[in-house]
Amino acid sequence: MHNWSLVLIAVVSGGLLMWPAIAKGARGGLSPNGAVQLINREKAVVVDVCESEEFAAGHVAGARNIPLNQLEQRLPEVVKNKTVPLVLVCQTGGRAQRALGIAKTLGYDKAVVLGGGMSAWKEANLPLEKA
Repeated sequence: MHNWSLVLIAVVSGGLLMWPAIAKGARGGLSPNGAVQLINREKAVVVDVCESEEFAAGHVAGARNIPLNQLEQRLPEVVKNKTVPLVLVCQTGGRAQRALGIAKTLGYDKAVVLGGGMSAWKEANLPLEKA
């Protein structure tokens, strides 16, 4: 008990060393390479829920843009087949997580989120399309 400060320092430094691995796992969702496999093997549809300006700056090739605030109205008309896998994308994954709930409510049971969003896509050096 005399060295409680040393124990505290050891615990805090250990936590800080493990933080990158914990944060990476917490973002959840599908990896960029997993998304590419889903797109190629199962003809998944990519829906980017970013605003139009963000979408124009760079997006996954072939992605369809439906801003999050329009998703509930426009998703059924843009992606009519609810049995096809759906990959939801935004810049970092936060909006796509919210979009996942909406898609599941609308009956898109195979909907998934690109973990880390476009940031992870860019880190994986995968191709971008600009409008």
